[in-house]
Amino acid sequence: MLKARLADFARAAGFSAIGVCRPDAVPQAAGRLAEFVAAGRHGQMGWMAERMEWRGSPAALWPAARSVVMLAEAYTPGHDPLAVLEMRDRGAVSVYAQGRDYHDIVKKRLKAVGRWLIAQEAGAQIKVFVDTAPVMEKPLAQAAGLGWQGKHTNLLGRDLGNWVFLGAIFTTIVLDPDAAEVSHCGSCTACLDICPTRAFVAPYQLDARRCISYLTIEHKGPVEEGLRAAMGNRIYGCDDCLAVCPWNKFAVVATEMRYRGEGGEAPRLRDLAALDDAGFRARYSGSPVKRIGRDRFLRNVLYAIGNSGEPALAEVARGHCDDPDAAVADAARWAVGRLTAKG
Repeated sequence: MLKARLADFARAAGFSAIGVCRPDAVPQAAGRLAEFVAAGRHGQMGWMAERMEWRGSPAALWPAARSVVMLAEAYTPGHDPLAVLEMRDRGAVSVYAQGRDYHDIVKKRLKAVGRWLIAQEAGAQIKVFVDTAPVMEKPLAQAAGLGWQGKHTNLLGRDLGNWVFLGAIFTTIVLDPDAAEVSHCGSCTACLDICPTRAFVAPYQLDARRCISYLTIEHKGPVEEGLRAAMGNRIYGCDDCLAVCPWNKFAVVATEMRYRGEGGEAPRLRDLAALDDAGFRARYSGSPVKRIGRDRFLRNVLYAIGNSGEPALAEVARGHCDDPDAAVADAARWAVGRLTAKG
């Protein structure tokens, strides 16, 4: 059976789970996306409002597609990702960004699986997507039976946990769909309760404008002052809601070691603040961190310095008070004020 052989090949290629759904399997996605954007909860992520007809309807994205193959690859950490939050002179980098860029690794594997698939049927076509096209991977993954979108809005599975990357293969080949998964969150609210900025409007609903992952990665310019203290020492992303999910006790082990950093998961803030543009690019070459650029990264580092409670770091922040980037200079002055304020 083609589908069974496809699953075997995908797992041999490094994927942890595979499922299939129809392109029209998520009819509710368009309405939910429209409500999210209409409420302004996407913040500065204008790309979410663009091509909403494609994002909300996979069938419209590529009308020739007859099946959507969803694949998950685990990046489950081998350490406690919350431990670094107590190391106030260090920066906390989201687990997914501590090693090599997942876009490159997952897409290469997706293409290998896709090439195998089209070789099985004459005239077959595919399109592969990894987080960069107007595809709503999480609803599709739930429709394909890989897991469900938890109250933190991320995908999690009973035998996957929630530390997973997702990829999609749209194909003209007709494959039997899998049964959609349903929520197994029950009455648990661990992910909602731990959020430092109270970014969850309600279970299963996120306001990105308050999410630390959004603030440190997507948001341009100064962060609202009322949110800065809650950011703590998180300088790229936030893992709190993922880390406390009870389903992680069943999470599959990550087999791809390139996702793990080489001792870089808790870099010293002092060292990071000293990076110029060339130094930043060199340090984060091949890492997802590189995409935000030196200025936004330094802004985040300075917020972390301001939250460190380490008076000795005030001089480090002071050195950036006249930075050419307005958001960096503002963050530096805020940090100096925090560290030199009379208690």
